[in-house]
Amino acid sequence: MLADFFFINDSKQAGNNDFLKKNAKFEIHQTKPTMRKADIVTRVSELTGVPKVDVLVALEAFFKEVKTSLKQGENVYVRGFGSFIVKKRAKKIGRNIKRGTSIEIPEHYIPAFKPAKTFMDAIKSTKINP
Repeated sequence: MLADFFFINDSKQAGNNDFLKKNAKFEIHQTKPTMRKADIVTRVSELTGVPKVDVLVALEAFFKEVKTSLKQGENVYVRGFGSFIVKKRAKKIGRNIKRGTSIEIPEHYIPAFKPAKTFMDAIKSTKINP
């Protein structure tokens, strides 16, 4: 969806909506529903009957264990869900465009998530309304 507003110097074109759509420089991204940690805790608590505090403690323990394992270079596999893995990024040359200089970015590791095939298939087969 194109922006319905931006600064226009020509007052003749101010009321012309086609001009706005053709010349708008920004798109407005509609926010999609997002599930946060509190929402997960509430949902799991409702589904299992376990108090929210206990669900939160278990969820935090899971996150902590995943972080600890990845820091030690161990991947975490959850069958039917996916894998939390450590990826190695190679050394590369980066550029500072403003200064016109190059810097060397050393090799480093990043955390990543790779969904399981069954998880991917389940998402692919659902119809999501944007």
